[in-house]
Amino acid sequence: MSFKIRHAICNEVYQGWDFAESCRSMRKFGYEGIEIAPFTLSDDPASISAGARREYARIIQEEGLTFVGLHWLMVAPKGLHVTTPDKALRERSWQHIHDLVALCADLGPQGVMIFGSPAQRATTGGLSAKEATKHYRDLLAWVAPYAEQRGVRILVEALPKDQCDVVETLEEAVSIVKSVNSPAIRTMFDTHNAVLEERPHAELVEEFYPYIEHVHVNEMDGGHPGTGNYDFKPVLAVLAARNYTGFVSLEAFDFKPGAEKIAKESIDYLNAEYAKIAG
Repeated sequence: MSFKIRHAICNEVYQGWDFAESCRSMRKFGYEGIEIAPFTLSDDPASISAGARREYARIIQEEGLTFVGLHWLMVAPKGLHVTTPDKALRERSWQHIHDLVALCADLGPQGVMIFGSPAQRATTGGLSAKEATKHYRDLLAWVAPYAEQRGVRILVEALPKDQCDVVETLEEAVSIVKSVNSPAIRTMFDTHNAVLEERPHAELVEEFYPYIEHVHVNEMDGGHPGTGNYDFKPVLAVLAARNYTGFVSLEAFDFKPGAEKIAKESIDYLNAEYAKIAG
């Protein structure tokens, strides 16, 4: 196989580090891309100045990385909710998503925005899951033209029902993508958040591959790859067979081992697992 994994890493693993130093560390271990949680840059990401955006983009480029995109979209500022029956709050929350499209485009071309954020999209205020999902779908359709104009793709992330009751499966995510019918609205696959899917993960990735633009890798308990018993080989085999050109991005939730240990062990483990199927 000629396939080569394009590794990226989510930057919150490096919280507390100087931004340039964290980029340098990522590149040292073989990562090609950086995925950014906006709250690590500012408590109000939309207010990041044009000059600061240019500086982040310059550092990423000069350290030899590609800006992959944004995730954890709704952590900051606090109090936002995208499916609430409170119309004013809902509109303010979607304006935040609109503003993040601009931030994403300013940090680098062709970035993605992974839309998980369970606490900010789950049902609230007495709405049913069906009603909340309609709000979610309709407002994705509202922001899609701007995302398309700026070259950004918003990726609907399926979340397990123990985290969120709005878009619980990859099949549901793809249904929304098809309904909005915009090249700016796509989906992604996350090994950790697919924990309650009823079908084998490789089977899901194969079936819905045309709609998948990004992949997150992590263990079922939130640890980094190699610390648990998740078998990444079947999903990697599908990506290889499909000649996937997107990023395989590490998103760990347990930071206790330290940034560099997480970064090195993860990339070494995934490369070794892929070598087993590549022959």
